[in-house]
Amino acid sequence: MFILKNNSNISQVAQLRSPKFRQAGSNCTLSFWYYNYGQSVGAAELQLLVDGLKQPTVLWRAYYNEGNQWLKAVIQLGRLPHPFQLSLDKISLGFYDGISAIDDITFENCALPPPALSCESPNRFWCRDTKACIDSLLVCDLVDNCGDGSDEDNCNPDLQCNFETGLCNWEQDVEDDFDWVRTQGPTPTANTGPLKDHTTGTARGHYLYMESSKPSQFQDKAVLLSPLFNPSGNGTCIFRFHYHMFGKQVYKLSVFQRTVSNTKGWLLWYKFGNQGNRWIRQTLYISSSKPFQILVKGTVGDGFTGDIGLDDMSFLGCTLYNGNLPTISTTTSGTSVPATLPMNNCTEKEFVCRASGRCIQMIQKCDFRPDCSDKSDESACVMEVCDFEDKTPCGWYQPALEQMSGNYSTHTTSIFKWELGRGANLYPGQEKHCPLIDHTTCTEEGWYLFADSSNGEFGHTVDIATPVISLTGPKCKIVFWNHMNGSTIGSLEVLCKTGNRTSKLWTQSGNQGPQWNRAEVFLGIRSNFQVIFRAKRGVSYMGDVAVDDITFEDCSPLLISGRPCTSEEFTCANKYCIPKDNLCDFVNDCADNSDESPTI
Repeated sequence: MFILKNNSNISQVAQLRSPKFRQAGSNCTLSFWYYNYGQSVGAAELQLLVDGLKQPTVLWRAYYNEGNQWLKAVIQLGRLPHPFQLSLDKISLGFYDGISAIDDITFENCALPPPALSCESPNRFWCRDTKACIDSLLVCDLVDNCGDGSDEDNCNPDLQCNFETGLCNWEQDVEDDFDWVRTQGPTPTANTGPLKDHTTGTARGHYLYMESSKPSQFQDKAVLLSPLFNPSGNGTCIFRFHYHMFGKQVYKLSVFQRTVSNTKGWLLWYKFGNQGNRWIRQTLYISSSKPFQILVKGTVGDGFTGDIGLDDMSFLGCTLYNGNLPTISTTTSGTSVPATLPMNNCTEKEFVCRASGRCIQMIQKCDFRPDCSDKSDESACVMEVCDFEDKTPCGWYQPALEQMSGNYSTHTTSIFKWELGRGANLYPGQEKHCPLIDHTTCTEEGWYLFADSSNGEFGHTVDIATPVISLTGPKCKIVFWNHMNGSTIGSLEVLCKTGNRTSKLWTQSGNQGPQWNRAEVFLGIRSNFQVIFRAKRGVSYMGDVAVDDITFEDCSPLLISGRPCTSEEFTCANKYCIPKDNLCDFVNDCADNSDESPTI
């Protein structure tokens, strides 16, 4: 079908109307091939006309000459419960010079699910009137998948929001850079953002979007906060939402979970870049032993065609928590102390065991040997083995971040810093400079620690440190795996800090290849010190430094046995017993160097 202009009247409109359709299923899409070529060929648009709605909804637009070629358009119609018609309009403003044509119009997946004779699986839902058998994950998701509305009956309104009347029980974060905007119809900028909402599939429906035009700047963030939820217990809380990421300069949408109110939480999912002009459904499975909150964060790209949309957000198998999340101090050195201590007679120079009130020397705290029966002397310390699989940093902390208040200030969200990551969350192309798999599980689901070079500038450094380690033994060493791949990789250093004095123990710089590499750093006997990993950013974002499986080996200090040394042992000057095989081996096994004395 093509258009032929037959007179010179100004502002002519050629319309091609579809038959009237009674309804469409939730996965309905329309595709066609179009040809729009010529010096003054003009614009064309496809409109949705729904019975009962005066305002048409624009589904697609072609603005100008698109070359001597056939191009394919794919349009998401989605669930349309009322009769509707499509109208393809071609507008001529006086002078028309060109050819406009359309061919191969196809509707796909537009029927409602078929009726079933039975629906007995525990993971299926049997629709009341249409008798369709649908996935139970589609229940109470704000979409009429059955065709009779029965999958959306008896749903808790506190667990879902379609933004038709406001934000429901979601809230804007006050610590971010700007807010999500509730709107309807197209966003103000052409070639980015939705043209319609997901709930109604029309310009009448409302949704949230993140405006990427000025005054927003690159990497500004808008954060939406969910209500609080009870621990998931033995079950799983399921979060469903629909997102729209269309535009050449779309950057990032991410979802976090937190159990402490003044933290960013840990990353559950993110998507990067242009995903096409369509609403996409995402399902996340959430487990937590503590009350928790979900954070949805949009990040602005480097330009105004980067609008991101959100709609139809719902929870399944979750219950609301009637309380507040705890807070943690952001000014301590990565440790926390309970407000009350058991009855004790300890001095200020002694550590109080939390369960018993027993007193131990302060040098016995954080020495890789539990001296308290409840191990409380090692609880606020760095963990001996850390693989990051529980999505925590194992006691390691970032001194620079702890000096700042508020995890969503511009200062903390856009600076070069250490973060937990995994291959499953990488955006396309990021695997060229960030690990696709972790070292622990060798899968994309495994977690590691990395310094994200998409933030910061050339030469910026970031430290992650242990709390103060009181004492280590003579054979103590730190073993870890590092990943340094990318064309502009910077460097990684291991430092030892004692008081105000910092010394370099190990360093690596430049591209080391797309694999995990083992490193071992000897520490030996040290007291009241911190171990620091320092990453230095290269000239661009193409090079993230990552570490995994950090282990402190043989680090507990020597223990005086209280018995005489055997004939196969050497008695150190400080009464420690060590194997005679360790004499004169250039290692200070005794901790006082008496096993390496020339007089032996």
